Amino acid sequence: MNNNPLVSVIIAVKNGEKYLTTAIESVLKQTYKNYEIIVIDGNSTDNTAQIVQSSPQIRYFLQNSKGIAQAYNQGIDESKGELIAFISCDDMWTPEKLQTQVEYMINHPEIEYTVAKVKFFLEEGHSSPPGFRIELLEGDHVGKIMETLVVKKSLFAKIGNLNPEFTVAEDVDWFSRCQDAKISMAVISQILLHKRVHDTNLSLNDKQNTHNLLKILRQSIKRKQQTN
Repeated sequence: MNNNPLVSVIIAVKNGEKYLTTAIESVLKQTYKNYEIIVIDGNSTDNTAQIVQSSPQIRYFLQNSKGIAQAYNQGIDESKGELIAFISCDDMWTPEKLQTQVEYMINHPEIEYTVAKVKFFLEEGHSSPPGFRIELLEGDHVGKIMETLVVKKSLFAKIGNLNPEFTVAEDVDWFSRCQDAKISMAVISQILLHKRVHDTNLSLNDKQNTHNLLKILRQSIKRKQQTN
């Protein structure tokens, strides 16, 4: 990896006009400047397309399939960067996020992906989603989630893309596959993501989540049995 790798920043969005501008601005304010922004729009019916297309730095695509995993995969396929990062349309990066993680990966070439700490905050006027652990609103936490991830694109060829079988917890499955394959990774001990919590968070209140997590656990156990 060279000392100034291109980072492809993928935003998957559907009807995200309320928060999308703030998310995009948090990317545009990055201290690391060698990036491209790819937006995969799940055929929004609000002003998402107009917001995105008003920014010349963004490569905009309508999603050609359904589901968040497929949106991420389409973004990965369209990406030109050696590194890939993701941000949700309702979250915000700190300005030094990419700089911190990219520099770490340049200095530690054996590392294939990094994640970082996240600070959750409750959106004003909203209640927390059912099943959300309210204690997460206190302090900061290691976020093994897509929105903190900076990853070498080559790892997707090795581990596979996101599994569209999972409508939620697709990131849990991907990180589980990395762990089972003993992929070298690192946790950056800084808060690099501010994650908005609101009662319309699809990933936080989907009833399918528990079922998917159990399925992911079973698949992980099976992988480990096959390698032993």
